[in-house]
Amino acid sequence: MSTAAAESKFVELVRGWIVSLPHDLKIAFDAMDDENLPRPVREVAAGVVAYVVSPNDFIADRNDTVVSFADDALLLRLALAQALGKGEDEDAFRGRFPELFESLDDNLTLCKSVMGELMTWLESKVPTLPKLDYKGKKVTKYLDDEAAREQLFDDGLVFRTDYPVDEKTITDKLKKASTITEVMKRRKDEEARIKGNKHARA
Repeated sequence: MSTAAAESKFVELVRGWIVSLPHDLKIAFDAMDDENLPRPVREVAAGVVAYVVSPNDFIADRNDTVVSFADDALLLRLALAQALGKGEDEDAFRGRFPELFESLDDNLTLCKSVMGELMTWLESKVPTLPKLDYKGKKVTKYLDDEAAREQLFDDGLVFRTDYPVDEKTITDKLKKASTITEVMKRRKDEEARIKGNKHARA
């Protein structure tokens, strides 16, 4: 596939993923709640739910709001792809959501070919997801504490209700691969800067 063809397919793919993020968030909630799945899978799912519903407030340019969901949409897929192993229950879970899991590996390979090190950066986040804090609690607490889980579920509902993206907004805002990679690069740099400040204060 030529570079131009890969980029065009990548833009189309990520557009679709950003539009379907509220739906895909429900799938991550299902993984978090599915007691047939191994505990580590459920912890990664809880982490990615918290990552997606946390307000991403440092992207100042409101035009980028739409594209700022690209890392959420990609990370959600990466997290579930990496966390779900080869077990029977994991296969059964994948089988319930063909719209997310069919051709996922090929699609992620395409993303990697276009995004390069930004994809590596996102992949490196997956093992850290179960260690995230959300509203002052470790995400693993949301698996075991009914009240905490309710709070996360309510936040997910608010996220899905207020989600500002549909087919039309995304088509207007997202026409080339560099739009996605530039926003992600800013997010990556911002994250590094925040980490640097924390280390400096420690």
